[in-house]
Amino acid sequence: MAAVFLIGVMVFAISCGATIVMAREWEPAAGRVGVREEEALTVAASSEALPRGAVSQIQGAASESGQAQGAASEGVQAQGAASESGQAQDEAQQTPLIILDPGHGGIDGGCVGEDILEKDINLEIAKNVRKKLRKLGYDVLMTREGDEEVSLEERVLFANKKQGNLYISIHQNFSEEDGAKVRGIETYYCDTGKDDGSRRLAKLIQKQMISYTQANDRTALAREDLYVIREADMPACLVETGFLSNRKERELLASRDYQDKLAEAIADSVDYYFHPKTMYLTFDDGPSAENTEAVLDILKERNIRATFFLVGENVERHPEIAKRIAAEGHTIGIHCNRHEYETIYGSAEAYVADFEEARQIIYEATGVETKLFRFPGGSINAYDDEVYEEIIEAMTEKGYIYYDWNASLEDAVTKSTPESLIANGVESTLGRNKVVMLAHDVVRNTTLCLGDLIDQFPEYEMLPLSEEVEPVQFRRAGS
Repeated sequence: MAAVFLIGVMVFAISCGATIVMAREWEPAAGRVGVREEEALTVAASSEALPRGAVSQIQGAASESGQAQGAASEGVQAQGAASESGQAQDEAQQTPLIILDPGHGGIDGGCVGEDILEKDINLEIAKNVRKKLRKLGYDVLMTREGDEEVSLEERVLFANKKQGNLYISIHQNFSEEDGAKVRGIETYYCDTGKDDGSRRLAKLIQKQMISYTQANDRTALAREDLYVIREADMPACLVETGFLSNRKERELLASRDYQDKLAEAIADSVDYYFHPKTMYLTFDDGPSAENTEAVLDILKERNIRATFFLVGENVERHPEIAKRIAAEGHTIGIHCNRHEYETIYGSAEAYVADFEEARQIIYEATGVETKLFRFPGGSINAYDDEVYEEIIEAMTEKGYIYYDWNASLEDAVTKSTPESLIANGVESTLGRNKVVMLAHDVVRNTTLCLGDLIDQFPEYEMLPLSEEVEPVQFRRAGS
């Protein structure tokens, strides 16, 4: 189990007027070699009201079962331990092979900015990336080692024959029209319609390069006319690290320091690809006829499993959607039967009675007996101040586990936009290694932004909660 260190506190006021005391934490990134995570602030800010003085605390990092770490879901084989008899051989086979492709070479100089040739910049960045990746423990091959000409066909044939795990082609950009003004970084991937990992790889590299360089973000884009990434048999992307037609950017690209930033970003992206952080997408209050089906469609398209904390009376209205949630491999948890705060928090007995009604309805609809639940409003809220400890004790004795959150879309508000929900989700994660994200599948704007939201987190592997996952739970300050 990864360690969690609490190092001081801060106070954060959310829109509902509640105050949350945040604990600063640092979690060592299990499985990532040579890269230390930056410190991050833990906060459980949600539009579901929390009382003054509550504190969000991660009770533990990812479970010992290794769910939080492992290979990315897009076709990459797991990095799990092999049996003792064949461990050395298996470990050698499991070391990812990265193919780096410095674009152009030989008589093909690529684009030219004054006396700076693209082929030279490409090669220098690629060599730097190779050095960093090897230091992290990866195997690396390059399609060219020096200033030789290699055809596009030869590059792809080499990569496919070597059975690389990732293919990264490095290039510079140029603009004939208004070239002095056009600037920035862009990354391309081929959208084959299959979830082969290319999209995630491209978005990872794009995000990290912008973070490291603060360059203009021209985004990660799908293109089907780029031969090397279209014909590669592995997740592949083509990186345009800047414009040689822009004087300021040209000077940066020719500098060793800037090349090192770009190389660090690419190497870091590869490491995240194989050793991602972990995010648990959780949806409360459903199922909803208008929105939950759309949420499920998006998750199915992305091959993501999430967690749904269901409301009993909504399951009675839409049992077929609850069945689909279970059938498609998502985790089911219990939220409540009726979302009436004053009633269910009237006493511990009232809460347990409502819970049991919901549990029975959900079981009859899905056949799922679950031990996971989430308090409406979170375990510490403006309504359960006098009874939450008694409720927790009663539910724990029955073998149930409650899950709060440490990031939120803040989507349980009357006015929001898809853009604001994405911003809330990104800002509240704070770069943590383990994120439990709160969302509501009864909110239309959540449905509208979900695909774009997922794209904001290419460094995360998204998994469903389970009994083996150490829960994020609120606690009062000083407790």
